Amino acid sequence: MNQPPRKRWQIVDGVLLLDKPGGLSSNDALQKARRLFSAAKAGHTGTLDPMATGLLPLCFGEATKFSNRLLEADKTYVATLYLGVTTTTGDAEGEVLVERPVVVDETAVYAACAHFIGEIEQVPPMYSALKHQGKALYEYARQGIEIAREARRVTIHSLEVRRIALPEVDIVVRCSKGTYVRTLGEDIGALLGCGAHLTVLRRTGIGPLEIDAALTLEQIAAVEESARRPLLAPPDALLAHLPEVQLDSLGRGNFLHGQAVRIAAGEGEVRVYGPDFLGLGMAESNQQVKPVRLIAFAEQ
Repeated sequence: MNQPPRKRWQIVDGVLLLDKPGGLSSNDALQKARRLFSAAKAGHTGTLDPMATGLLPLCFGEATKFSNRLLEADKTYVATLYLGVTTTTGDAEGEVLVERPVVVDETAVYAACAHFIGEIEQVPPMYSALKHQGKALYEYARQGIEIAREARRVTIHSLEVRRIALPEVDIVVRCSKGTYVRTLGEDIGALLGCGAHLTVLRRTGIGPLEIDAALTLEQIAAVEESARRPLLAPPDALLAHLPEVQLDSLGRGNFLHGQAVRIAAGEGEVRVYGPDFLGLGMAESNQQVKPVRLIAFAEQ
C-alpha cells in the first residue's frame, strides 16, 4: 500500500493575519495555516475562543521571536449579547442555566454598558485557559468543579452600543489585555437584572493590526502554494507600534555583535533597522540602545 508523501517543511518567516473561523480552536487554526505554508516553525500571539471569529495573528519562523509582544496590546471586539438567558460558559456553546424575562428599555441598556467603561474588576470565567495547579480552568469546569478565582483589574477603554433589538444588543469593545468579553456580557446582563450570554464574538483589532488585512483559510488555500509567501507580513509587523531606530553601518555591526549602540532614542523598546530590520532593542536614558532580540539572518 502506497504511503502518502511526507510533508516537506520549509523555512518561512513572516506574520499571517488570519481571520479565524468559528468552531475552530486557535491551535487547530495554527496547524492548518502552518500546513498551507509548509512552515517548519509556527506559533500564535494569544488564543481566541473556539466560538469566536476574527483576527488571529500567526507567526512563522523568525516572527515567533516577537509573538509575545502582542500579548500586552489592547484588543477590539464586536459582540452580540442575548439578554434574558445565562449559560454555563457565558456564550452560546454552554448549557442554559437560567431564563428570565427581559423588561428593560434602551436607556437602561446604554446606562448599563456605560457603567463598565474605565478600569473595572473582573472575575475570570471557569471556562478559560487560565491555569490552576498546572491544569486549565475549563478542565475543572467540565468535571463540574468550581475553583475560586480572584478578581483582576482590567480596562474597558470604550464600549459602544451599535444595535439594540431586544433581546439582542450589539456592542463594540476596546479593552486591555486579560479582559474576557464573555464575562463583560454576563456582568452587563446581571446589572440589567435579566442575565445575558454572547451569541457572537469577533475580534477586529490587536494593537496596530486590523481585521481588514486578514485572510481566511479558504482564501489562502485558493492561492498556489508557490505564490503564498507574499501573503505574509514581515516579522517586524508585530512591532509596528514601537518607535523606529535607524543605525549606520558601524552601529549595525556593533548591534549585531550584542553591543549597545549610542544613539538618542528616548526610553523603552524600539524597532532597530540598519537599513533592514535587525531586531528588537531597548533604548535607555543614557542614549544607548541595547539589543534584546535579533533575527537569525542578522545574527549570522
